[in-house]
Amino acid sequence: MKIANEILIPELARLLASGKEVRFTPSGVSMRPFIEGDRDSVILAPLNKAPKVGDILLAEVVMLCGQKTYVLHRLVRIEGETLVLQGDGNLAGEERCLRADVIGKVVRIENMNGKRKMLTKGRLWYLLKPVRKWLLKIYRHTVLPVYRNTEK
Repeated sequence: MKIANEILIPELARLLASGKEVRFTPSGVSMRPFIEGDRDSVILAPLNKAPKVGDILLAEVVMLCGQKTYVLHRLVRIEGETLVLQGDGNLAGEERCLRADVIGKVVRIENMNGKRKMLTKGRLWYLLKPVRKWLLKIYRHTVLPVYRNTEK
């Protein structure tokens, strides 16, 4: 069952603020190949320490049009008080927020069978940015069909 972000995220924030970890299944393809939307689950923990480059964060961001939205993206840079986020599957585009806008940090990723996936800082993936377009295309045509066949 899908729950609208406007309902889900404030509840996740409330639970995280009380010190609990929470699990949810994100949608979308922006964190591909590390998080497969509508298949993988993420476990979030409260952000008790300063975030580090490479952390995957759930944060509220303001889009260019001025509308607020939520993203589950990787921290790629820190510019003073501003955190710069980008989805691993995004070839361009970044979001900016303040630490106060961070709702939680991913501490674990699990596939649809409940098995843990490797949680990396994404450093090598970030360095591969110039060739990500082709790597993601290969992923979509080789790995995703295997995923789809195992779901049946």
